[in-house]
Amino acid sequence: MEFDFDALDGKQRYKLLGSTVTPRPIAWVSTLGPNGKLNAAPFSFFNVFGEDPAVVGFSIQHRSEADMKDTGSNIRLHREFVVNLVSEDNLEKMNISAIEFPPHFSEFSEAELTPARSTKIETPRIAESHVAFECRLTQIVPLGPLRSLVLGEVVHMHIDDDAVIDAAKCYIDTRKLRLVGRMEANSYVRTSDILQLPRIPLDAWNPVQS
Repeated sequence: MEFDFDALDGKQRYKLLGSTVTPRPIAWVSTLGPNGKLNAAPFSFFNVFGEDPAVVGFSIQHRSEADMKDTGSNIRLHREFVVNLVSEDNLEKMNISAIEFPPHFSEFSEAELTPARSTKIETPRIAESHVAFECRLTQIVPLGPLRSLVLGEVVHMHIDDDAVIDAAKCYIDTRKLRLVGRMEANSYVRTSDILQLPRIPLDAWNPVQS
C-alpha cells in the first residue's frame, strides 16, 4: 500500500504519521499567562535536536490562524517555558491537562498539579514530573497556517535524585523514570522495557562474505 501525501489533506496525513512515527516522547509544557496564570499542556510532536547548545522542540497545532493556543501565546509573551516529561504515575494528570479548557481555567488547578520554582526562569515546572527542562525560546518556526515548531534552549535540568547513577559523569537510570510514549490515537506505551544493543566498532565488523 502506498499513500500520495500530495493527494491527502492535513487530517489524513496526521493520522498516518501519528500511527507510525511511534513511540513519541511527550512534552508536558508549562507556561505563564499574561496575568501570571499557570498553564500546562502536552505535546507529542516533540524531541531533542542538539546538545551544544542543548535544544528541544515541540510543535503546536493551532485552533485557527488567529488562535495560537495559550501555550504559544504565553511563550511569545515571556519567551520561556518548561518541558516536563510524563511518567506512568502522572499520565492521568497529563490527560486532564489535555482537555480544551477555556482560557480562564488553569490546568494546574484542574489536574491538581503542584507548581515548583524553576532555577533560571520565572515559569514554574510541574513538581509531579520526574524530569523537567527549563527553556528559553530560541525561535518559533511556522509550519503551515495551523502549526508552529517551538525551539528552546535548555538552560537548566531537574531530575529525581534516585534516577541519577553518577552525577559527575551524567549517568542516568532511565528505567527508574518510567517514562511513557505516545502511540496512535489515545494509546500510550511504557518505556521501562528496554532492549540493550551495543554499537559495533568498525574494527570489529566482519560481515559474512557471500
